[in-house]
Amino acid sequence: MDKQLITLRVNGEVHELAIPVHKTLLEVLREDLHLTGTKHGCELGECGTCTVLVDGQPVLSCLALAIEWQNRDIVTVEGLADGPRPHPLQQAFAELGAAQCGYCIPGTLLTAKALLDHNPRPTRQEIKEALSGNLCRCTGYIKIIEAVELAAQRMAAQTEAVQSAAR
Repeated sequence: MDKQLITLRVNGEVHELAIPVHKTLLEVLREDLHLTGTKHGCELGECGTCTVLVDGQPVLSCLALAIEWQNRDIVTVEGLADGPRPHPLQQAFAELGAAQCGYCIPGTLLTAKALLDHNPRPTRQEIKEALSGNLCRCTGYIKIIEAVELAAQRMAAQTEAVQSAAR
């Protein structure tokens, strides 16, 4: 089995790895870097469970060869929090009980983060559209959508407070 030395930047840390060229980003994250928050789902790119952010954009890591994502900023659910402080999305999901089994939640959180980074005040319809590729078998999606709305409100209020203080 041929291996190639690659460099991945994951959650702000640089990793040099010798991996088989056919290994997916999902496999490298879970098996080589032991970042198991990213989940195996359908492995067909249909469920969104394996979603990570690459340069701020959602990527289905089960369909991405790790070798293709060298020297890019990759964020997994483990990199979402700010040290010990959870991201506002994580906090809202916990408060509203938006995660039941939790299996789909890492991909959903990262997809929601990409949405809020791009559109800090999304409508309910925009949230639904953004999350439409993330399947959840446990919930009716209402709590997930409400958690994204709550996080968006809190993040917008925080941004406004920082801007007011800077004036």
